[in-house]
Amino acid sequence: MIYIANPEFDAAEKDAVADVLDSGMVADGEVVRSFESEFADYCGTDHGIATSNGTTALHATLEALDISEGDRVLTTPFSFIATANAIRFTGAEPVFADIDPETYNLDPEAAAETAREEDVDAIMTVHLYGLASDLDPLGDLADDLDIPLIEDAAQAHGATYKDTRVGSFGDAACFSFYPTKNMTTGEGGMITTDRDDVAERARRYINHGRTGKYEHAEVGHNYRMTNIAAAIGREQLEKLPDYIAARRANAAKLTAGLTDTPVVTPTTPPDREHAYHQYTVRAPDRDDLDAYLEENGVGASVYYPRCIHTQPAYDDVTCTARHAEIAAQTVLSLPVHPALTDSDIDHIIEVIQNYA
Repeated sequence: MIYIANPEFDAAEKDAVADVLDSGMVADGEVVRSFESEFADYCGTDHGIATSNGTTALHATLEALDISEGDRVLTTPFSFIATANAIRFTGAEPVFADIDPETYNLDPEAAAETAREEDVDAIMTVHLYGLASDLDPLGDLADDLDIPLIEDAAQAHGATYKDTRVGSFGDAACFSFYPTKNMTTGEGGMITTDRDDVAERARRYINHGRTGKYEHAEVGHNYRMTNIAAAIGREQLEKLPDYIAARRANAAKLTAGLTDTPVVTPTTPPDREHAYHQYTVRAPDRDDLDAYLEENGVGASVYYPRCIHTQPAYDDVTCTARHAEIAAQTVLSLPVHPALTDSDIDHIIEVIQNYA
């Protein structure tokens, strides 16, 4: 079976974890501080704040930006549910705008129309599948409304917009290091920001609101990363450029081989570089193709079969998002990870050609 994801670890990660275990300092500590600094440097930001996972990074960021009960945060309905859940954790409500059908990301025009109709307090855009959102118009919209822009970059490590890496455009950005992501710490997350106030509040929030050894200025959570996870992350970060290059090379091979098949291959606007967390095609008979791939040893997957506003947990939300709903019915992600061999890619292409 060719799996949809295949996290890679070697002696470097094992030795780094062993060093932490030998030190006895396995919880939050200096290894985490080093990882935060290195990841911030990678993204080109002043601050990195490591968290226990991508969802806690989103929640802590919203809290640090003072999003609270009664606020409304504009976002996409076509994402993993954590995007909207983090908004609700603060007491705020998500407001959904439709996506660009070519990129699957928040459509700036739809966002602008919705933001002005709904009186929103922040914008959270998602760089879905590893492709940056159209950040300039979204940033302009946030500036015009005098509200923060948050990047949900959980899937976009290494993606660029106009030659600049994501994670450095909004008031803050959030990454996930779940095992399927372009780099992993097992579980983990990261907030990046240039705002000193946001960094300070986020650091405090993820550590029980702590300002001193046993002094707590506010109610917070334990959202800290461990030295064990950070040790893995530091080694993975060094490998990330090679991982991204391999994903882009694999995506190029898939696109070339699928040209004459019924599937619609991914679009990358000329001002962006895709990081290919997922290689996502469209197929009108998506479920049949998915089943055929499974029968022939290819572990494809659907991200995501339902829009967030159609989930039972959000049945109180009214939303019109035609392009997002069509995407949920037609998208299918194929393996693109760095562990794929040329023969794996040839097999994926051959199976789809045979199906066609």
